[in-house]
Amino acid sequence: MNTVNVMIVGVGGQGSILASKLLGVLLTDEGYDVRFGNKVYSPVITKGEADYIVSFEKLEAARHAPCLKEGGKIIVNTQQIDPMPVITGAAEYPENVLEEIKAKGVHVDDIDALSLAEQAGSAKSVNIVLMGRLSKYFDIPKQKWLSAIEKCVKPQFVEMNKKAFELGAAQ
Repeated sequence: MNTVNVMIVGVGGQGSILASKLLGVLLTDEGYDVRFGNKVYSPVITKGEADYIVSFEKLEAARHAPCLKEGGKIIVNTQQIDPMPVITGAAEYPENVLEEIKAKGVHVDDIDALSLAEQAGSAKSVNIVLMGRLSKYFDIPKQKWLSAIEKCVKPQFVEMNKKAFELGAAQ
Protein backbone atom coordinates (compact mmCIF):
# COMPACT_ATOMS: atom_id res chain seq x y z
CA MET A 1 0.00 0.00 0.00
CA ASN A 2 1.23 3.48 -0.81
CA THR A 3 1.37 6.15 1.86
CA VAL A 4 -2.11 7.32 2.81
CA ASN A 5 -2.63 10.59 4.65
CA VAL A 6 -5.77 10.98 6.76
CA MET A 7 -6.74 14.23 8.49
CA ILE A 8 -9.29 14.21 11.29
CA VAL A 9 -10.71 17.68 11.90
CA GLY A 10 -13.39 19.14 14.10
CA VAL A 11 -14.05 21.48 16.95
CA GLY A 12 -13.22 20.83 20.59
CA GLY A 13 -15.14 18.14 22.40
CA GLN A 14 -16.31 16.21 19.34
CA GLY A 15 -14.11 13.18 19.90
CA SER A 16 -11.37 13.72 17.33
CA ILE A 17 -8.75 12.44 19.79
CA LEU A 18 -10.59 9.13 20.27
CA ALA A 19 -11.11 8.81 16.51
CA SER A 20 -7.39 9.40 15.94
CA LYS A 21 -6.49 6.88 18.63
CA LEU A 22 -8.85 4.30 17.12
CA LEU A 23 -7.36 4.77 13.66
CA GLY A 24 -3.83 4.61 15.06
CA VAL A 25 -4.51 1.40 17.00
CA LEU A 26 -6.18 -0.19 13.98
CA LEU A 27 -3.34 0.65 11.61
CA THR A 28 -0.51 -0.33 13.95
CA ASP A 29 -2.31 -3.63 14.63
CA GLU A 30 -2.35 -4.12 10.86
CA GLY A 31 1.40 -3.50 10.68
CA TYR A 32 1.33 -0.02 9.20
CA ASP A 33 3.62 2.81 10.27
CA VAL A 34 1.75 5.59 12.04
CA ARG A 35 3.30 8.92 12.99
CA PHE A 36 2.86 9.88 16.59
CA GLY A 37 4.34 11.87 19.45
CA ASN A 38 3.78 12.84 23.07
CA LYS A 39 2.45 16.20 21.92
CA VAL A 40 1.42 17.34 18.47
CA TYR A 41 1.73 21.09 18.04
CA SER A 42 0.84 21.37 14.38
CA PRO A 43 -0.63 19.20 11.64
CA VAL A 44 1.78 17.05 9.70
CA ILE A 45 -0.38 17.10 6.59
CA THR A 46 -0.26 20.31 4.58
CA LYS A 47 -1.89 21.71 1.44
CA GLY A 48 -2.55 19.09 -1.20
CA GLU A 49 -1.33 16.10 0.83
CA ALA A 50 -4.45 14.51 2.40
CA ASP A 51 -6.00 11.46 0.78
CA TYR A 52 -8.90 11.63 3.21
CA ILE A 53 -10.26 14.33 5.46
CA VAL A 54 -12.72 13.21 8.12
CA SER A 55 -14.55 16.32 9.24
CA PHE A 56 -16.85 16.42 12.24
CA GLU A 57 -18.50 19.63 11.00
CA LYS A 58 -19.24 21.31 7.64
CA LEU A 59 -17.29 24.53 8.13
CA GLU A 60 -14.25 22.56 9.26
CA ALA A 61 -14.49 20.58 6.02
CA ALA A 62 -14.40 23.82 4.04
CA ARG A 63 -11.52 25.19 6.09
CA HIS A 64 -9.37 22.10 5.55
CA ALA A 65 -10.41 21.28 1.95
CA PRO A 66 -7.21 22.87 0.52
CA CYS A 67 -5.23 20.12 2.29
CA LEU A 68 -6.91 17.48 0.12
CA LYS A 69 -4.91 16.08 -2.76
CA GLU A 70 -6.44 15.70 -6.18
CA GLY A 71 -8.70 12.66 -6.15
CA GLY A 72 -8.97 12.71 -2.36
CA LYS A 73 -12.20 12.46 -0.41
CA ILE A 74 -13.79 14.44 2.40
CA ILE A 75 -16.04 12.49 4.73
CA VAL A 76 -18.12 15.08 6.56
CA ASN A 77 -20.76 15.11 9.23
CA THR A 78 -23.57 17.37 7.99
CA GLN A 79 -23.97 18.87 11.46
CA GLN A 80 -23.58 22.64 11.81
CA ILE A 81 -21.73 23.87 14.89
CA ASP A 82 -21.64 27.64 15.02
CA PRO A 83 -18.21 29.16 15.68
CA MET A 84 -17.88 31.98 18.21
CA PRO A 85 -18.26 34.85 15.68
CA VAL A 86 -21.60 33.37 14.61
CA ILE A 87 -22.70 32.83 18.20
CA THR A 88 -21.91 36.46 19.10
CA GLY A 89 -23.62 37.80 15.97
CA ALA A 90 -20.40 39.16 14.45
CA ALA A 91 -20.71 36.81 11.47
CA GLU A 92 -23.16 34.51 9.76
CA TYR A 93 -22.67 30.81 9.12
CA PRO A 94 -22.09 30.48 5.37
CA GLU A 95 -24.90 28.85 3.43
CA ASN A 96 -24.33 25.94 1.05
CA VAL A 97 -20.89 25.11 2.47
CA LEU A 98 -20.83 21.56 1.15
CA GLU A 99 -22.24 22.54 -2.24
CA GLU A 100 -19.42 25.07 -2.65
CA ILE A 101 -16.83 22.39 -1.88
CA LYS A 102 -18.46 19.98 -4.33
CA ALA A 103 -18.58 22.72 -7.00
CA LYS A 104 -14.77 22.78 -6.87
CA GLY A 105 -14.71 19.14 -7.97
CA VAL A 106 -14.00 17.71 -4.53
CA HIS A 107 -15.48 14.31 -3.69
CA VAL A 108 -17.61 14.97 -0.61
CA ASP A 109 -19.09 12.00 1.21
CA ASP A 110 -21.59 13.69 3.52
CA ILE A 111 -23.38 11.82 6.26
CA ASP A 112 -25.79 12.81 9.02
CA ALA A 113 -23.53 11.27 11.65
CA LEU A 114 -25.34 12.98 14.52
CA SER A 115 -28.66 11.25 13.75
CA LEU A 116 -26.92 7.90 13.40
CA ALA A 117 -25.00 8.45 16.65
CA GLU A 118 -28.25 9.21 18.45
CA GLN A 119 -29.75 6.07 16.93
CA ALA A 120 -26.78 4.11 18.32
CA GLY A 121 -27.45 5.48 21.79
CA SER A 122 -25.45 8.70 22.22
CA ALA A 123 -24.74 11.89 20.28
CA LYS A 124 -21.18 11.52 21.57
CA SER A 125 -20.55 8.64 19.17
CA VAL A 126 -20.51 10.86 16.05
CA ASN A 127 -16.76 10.21 15.86
CA ILE A 128 -17.27 6.45 15.65
CA VAL A 129 -20.02 6.81 13.04
CA LEU A 130 -17.50 8.74 10.95
CA MET A 131 -14.88 6.03 11.47
CA GLY A 132 -17.45 3.53 10.20
CA ARG A 133 -17.92 5.63 7.09
CA LEU A 134 -14.14 5.93 6.64
CA SER A 135 -13.81 2.14 6.89
CA LYS A 136 -15.57 1.79 3.54
CA TYR A 137 -12.48 3.24 1.86
CA PHE A 138 -9.97 0.91 3.51
CA ASP A 139 -9.33 -2.73 2.69
CA ILE A 140 -9.33 -3.75 6.35
CA PRO A 141 -11.94 -6.23 7.60
CA LYS A 142 -14.75 -4.87 9.75
CA GLN A 143 -13.80 -7.17 12.61
CA LYS A 144 -10.41 -5.45 12.87
CA TRP A 145 -12.13 -2.08 13.29
CA LEU A 146 -14.43 -3.52 15.94
CA SER A 147 -11.43 -4.97 17.75
CA ALA A 148 -9.80 -1.52 17.75
CA ILE A 149 -13.00 -0.09 19.27
CA GLU A 150 -12.77 -2.68 22.04
CA LYS A 151 -9.19 -1.57 22.73
CA CYS A 152 -9.90 2.17 22.72
CA VAL A 153 -13.31 2.59 24.34
CA LYS A 154 -14.29 2.12 27.98
CA PRO A 155 -15.99 -1.28 28.40
CA GLN A 156 -19.40 0.19 29.26
CA PHE A 157 -19.48 2.04 25.93
CA VAL A 158 -18.10 -0.67 23.60
CA GLU A 159 -21.42 -2.07 22.37
CA MET A 160 -22.91 1.37 21.72
CA ASN A 161 -19.81 2.41 19.78
CA LYS A 162 -19.83 -0.81 17.77
CA LYS A 163 -23.43 -0.02 16.80
CA ALA A 164 -22.40 3.52 15.85
CA PHE A 165 -19.58 2.11 13.71
CA GLU A 166 -21.94 -0.33 12.00
CA LEU A 167 -24.44 2.44 11.24
CA GLY A 168 -21.72 4.59 9.70
CA ALA A 169 -20.32 1.71 7.66
CA ALA A 170 -23.78 0.76 6.37
CA GLN A 171 -24.46 4.15 4.80
